[in-house]
Amino acid sequence: MEKIELLAPAGNLEKAKIAILYGADAVYIGGKQFSLRSRASNFTLDDIAELVRFANAHQAKVHVTVNLLPHDEDLDGLSDYLQALDKAGVHAIIVASPAIMKRAKALGCHYEIHVSTQHSSTNSAAVRFWKGQGVDRVVLGRECTLDEVEAICEKNILPIEVFIHGGMCISYSGRCVLSNHMTLRDANRGGCAQSCRWKYHLIERGEEISDPSDLFSMSSKDLQAVRYVENLIQCGVSSLKIEGRMKSAYYLATVVSSYRRLIDMIYEKGHLEAEDIEAIEREIRKAENRPTGPGFYRGIPDESVQLYVDHDEIVTQEYVASVLDFDPFTKTAVLQVKNHFRPYSTLEIFGPNISSTAIEVGKITDEDGFELEVCNKPMQIVYTKWDGPIEKDAMIRKIK
Repeated sequence: MEKIELLAPAGNLEKAKIAILYGADAVYIGGKQFSLRSRASNFTLDDIAELVRFANAHQAKVHVTVNLLPHDEDLDGLSDYLQALDKAGVHAIIVASPAIMKRAKALGCHYEIHVSTQHSSTNSAAVRFWKGQGVDRVVLGRECTLDEVEAICEKNILPIEVFIHGGMCISYSGRCVLSNHMTLRDANRGGCAQSCRWKYHLIERGEEISDPSDLFSMSSKDLQAVRYVENLIQCGVSSLKIEGRMKSAYYLATVVSSYRRLIDMIYEKGHLEAEDIEAIEREIRKAENRPTGPGFYRGIPDESVQLYVDHDEIVTQEYVASVLDFDPFTKTAVLQVKNHFRPYSTLEIFGPNISSTAIEVGKITDEDGFELEVCNKPMQIVYTKWDGPIEKDAMIRKIK
């Protein structure tokens, strides 16, 4: 049986490479054109070509989102762009518009065509329809329960991709008009203002029923499906997708490596014990800055999965340094500072091939050899003796 794909997001080239190094089988990215998430850095065609070369060297794949729902004026240059992606060697495009799907087919592009979650495909009849259109994979709407995913996969119509982690939309996937209505920023054309996460005065019959000091909101908790991955593998899902092209490299490294470890353990052991699941969830929480829940996997979410109040994001600042290099003869680590930390403290390292390990860090010096009392200058290069597991591109964080 072919191993399930772990698909990670990336907002720029650095993040995409980190996601692959930390265990993603594929990454999905947005180009400068025809992609949602307009506030993400997004990739030039040269960036995409470079990433494809990097991915190929690491036995990974690159999917490009071409998931804009275009108006006539958005279609200029479409054919040239689709052909440029083909020339760059991308492995798949993720598409919402049937017109774009048909155009890619007509041009004879070699990559796969995946139906975006923007289409809210939530049943086997929809998947069968897309097969008739000649597509290669369907990304299900996030509104499917685990039972519904299993029922769709049982039909074995097309490879199925589902979300397992990240932000959830308060509306049906791809159907929100709040942002456009309130700000003229169209969520389906790359401009979502996330109006659902704003704070509102809730008025009934002219009387405010919300707490003026703690206003009403209507967003949902982020999805965290660690406890359902084993079921999704068993029912034949082809790809497990993490949401978050706007997220940091540290977030991606933590979340991707955690799900990589989870998937590998499931294939090795056949079944996970409660302590295995809890260990993965603890690891993921080191990067989370919003409350999480099961999404729709257990059924229609109740009020416990919503965020009506007290939902402000928290910056953890646990990530304090990255490993640029290591000299095994002098046992000297070259680190780049990311957040405030002190020498002579206990920190934690994790990396592409390193599980989270506590390390006692001693004396730290700057590039001129001066000993530092505190590391508090982001991007500063520092040096320290290192006795323990370490590798290039590993990350270091505080222990809470």
